[in-house]
Amino acid sequence: MKNTLRALLLCLCSTATIALAGTGSEYSSTTTAAAGNPESVFPFELDLEYAYIGDSDVERGFRKVKGFDENYALARFIYRPRTAVGYLRLGAAYERFDFGLPDVAVISRVRDAVTGAPIPGTLRFGSPQLPETLQSVSAVIGLDTKFSDSILFRVEAQPGFYGSDDLDSDSFNVPVVVGGSYVYSENLQFIFGVSVNYERKYPVFPGGGIRWRFASNWVLNAALPTPRLEFEASRNLTIFAGANVKGSTFRVDEGFNIGRGDNRLNHAILSYSEVRTGGGIDWKITPDIRFSLEGGYVPYREFDYHRADIRYKHDKGAPYGAVGFRAAF
Repeated sequence: MKNTLRALLLCLCSTATIALAGTGSEYSSTTTAAAGNPESVFPFELDLEYAYIGDSDVERGFRKVKGFDENYALARFIYRPRTAVGYLRLGAAYERFDFGLPDVAVISRVRDAVTGAPIPGTLRFGSPQLPETLQSVSAVIGLDTKFSDSILFRVEAQPGFYGSDDLDSDSFNVPVVVGGSYVYSENLQFIFGVSVNYERKYPVFPGGGIRWRFASNWVLNAALPTPRLEFEASRNLTIFAGANVKGSTFRVDEGFNIGRGDNRLNHAILSYSEVRTGGGIDWKITPDIRFSLEGGYVPYREFDYHRADIRYKHDKGAPYGAVGFRAAF
């Protein structure tokens, strides 16, 4: 049962990080731009987000990393000029996870000087086997178009550097998403997509969901990375409850294994994922500008060096708070 649940969570996190926009945007809403929004002299999207997560723990058998917090930041700008085939998506994104790790953590057992075997009951300490920073700097190159008034389509690549402290050439990667939506009716929209990321444990992942207005003021927006239930309190204020899935795939620095007791960590690929659950408000300041405020709890987090077969899983969750700003002209 635990393995089945972990596989499902891994699938959700891996899909959300890239397949449904990759940097925290709502695929279900942004794809509707291809249907033809009113024209702007300089059409663009700007997303800014900050979140703080309190002290939490992860573990790997007897190895534990306790009491570390997290600061998360996202900035993304996309220019969207209209062409004969649809709306181009040209821009850049920066995403960063900063972890307040302890200076020392358990990293292994003490080994016998003669046999080299681990000695039961002993502990060896060193630097935590987790990076203090995960970050990405990427371009956004894509196209929103439509095959008919009901079928909207997106293809997008995010070439860039996905690493920890040092963003060198080895951290270069090009995640790609191909997806779209089918507008069944004014109140029901089906979303589908496939993401490709060579560095991920499973390079190809499908994704999907629905957006269903089942009552005049109620919307079920069941699409990653932000599945949620929305109540439209007024024309400008929406109250929501649901989840927010964050994470991506990164390469840690050269020499990261030093002082951490395992040479497999050197320049390793790390898939990081977290799931936030909670609620908040979305305030439409103007028709083109929105501000959001949310809070809740982080019940799941994982650091997976999948090629090195080293995985730190969730042990203790923590509360979080987040603010966001979005402008789309």
